[in-house]
Formats: sequence, C-alpha cells, structure tokens
Amino acid sequence: MPARLSEHCWVIELRGVNAYLVADEPETDEDADTEDAERVLTLVDVGSPLDATRLAREVEATGHRIEDVERVLLTHYDIDHVGGIGRLDLRDATVYMGAPDVDYLTGTSAPAVDSPKGALQRVLAPFARTPRVDVETVADGEEVGSFVVYETPGHTAGHVAYVSDHLSAAFVGDLVVESDGDLSPSPWAISDDTEAVTESIHDLADRMPAVEILGMGHGVPFMRNGSVRLAELGERIE
Repeated sequence: MPARLSEHCWVIELRGVNAYLVADEPETDEDADTEDAERVLTLVDVGSPLDATRLAREVEATGHRIEDVERVLLTHYDIDHVGGIGRLDLRDATVYMGAPDVDYLTGTSAPAVDSPKGALQRVLAPFARTPRVDVETVADGEEVGSFVVYETPGHTAGHVAYVSDHLSAAFVGDLVVESDGDLSPSPWAISDDTEAVTESIHDLADRMPAVEILGMGHGVPFMRNGSVRLAELGERIE
C-alpha cells in the first residue's frame, strides 16, 4: 500500500525503487478561486517496465486513477526510474526531464558505452518503450506547477531534483540513497561522475528552501527535516 507522506504526497514502493504521487497545487488564474480549483495529479518517476501494472494499482489505492495523472516528473534516465513510462495509460500527461537525458528516453540517441553505467543503460534500453505522451525538457530554475527544477548532475548528466516550497517536499532521485536512517551520496559504481554528485549535493543543500519531506529513489523517504538531513550529509562529505 502507498504510504502517505503528507496530505498531498504519497510514496509508492516498487521493485527496489520509489515512485511518488503528488496532488500538486492547483493552477488558477489570478481571479479564480483557488479553493475550488482541482489539484494537478503528478508522478515523480515511474519505476521499471515490470512495475507499470503495480504502479497503476497503487495509484488507485490512493483514491486516484493513473489516467488522471497530468504530469510526470522524471529525475533522470535509468530504466528503474523511467522504464514504465511507455506502459502506463497516461493519456494527456506531459513528461518533464532534464535535457541531457531526454534523447535517451525518446530513443533519439543511445547512451555512450565508454563507461559501465552507459553500457548497462544501452543494454537495458530496448526493454523500455518510447513514451506515447509529450516530453518536455527542464532546466535549472524552471517551474513545473509548484516545483522548481534544480540541476543535480553526477549520477547522470541530466539528473535533476524537483523541490516544492508549497508542499514542503523535495524529490531528489538518485542524488542520494538512504539506508538505516542515514544518507549517502550516489555510489561510484552506478554514477557517471562521483565528484559531480558531491558538488550537486552541496549546491542543492545550499540553494533549496527548507522542506520537511525528502524523497529519494532508493531507501525510506524522510517526512521531517528533509533539507536539514541533506545539509548534514553535505557537511560530512566536504
């Protein structure tokens, strides 16, 4: 069952990876009544191709439907985070992703094989179907609903985090991992550039607003003091 992180945020545990469902702040005109506006159903990452059926079922368990999702925020290109995108009934959703990773998602280009990570991405790419919905690139400082995009390269070149001050939540993909209550940087064995990972942790901790929820791709998300925990990690790895 999905675990509720706050009134409008859920974590959905899939096969070794987390997806997040968010009922984002409604988009209204200046003269519209915000209280009467519908929230925008948003997924953050979607798991592997094997997770699509389970993800749709878990979304229903929150009282929503997968076909009502209007936005998908992808943190980066790895099959365990994006592999289900072409197998979900997303209909009118728009997918958002950091520019350096988008061509891999759409099949326009393939990851380089000059690193173990790139070679693995290329081997697994055929198992992920091309999205049947619109895909838009995002860059540092851009806004998608209540979320601000923060470029956090290192794990992949196009890795990004999505931070909502309104929802007091940050979704950071594989920038960090959680184990037994502790955070650590994305491991060298599965990252493009570990020095860039460290720099991205420091940069995000310095620039993002204070938030309670910190949702990572692997591990148990923090429901309290999320930005504080990220800052503490930054201090440990200086």
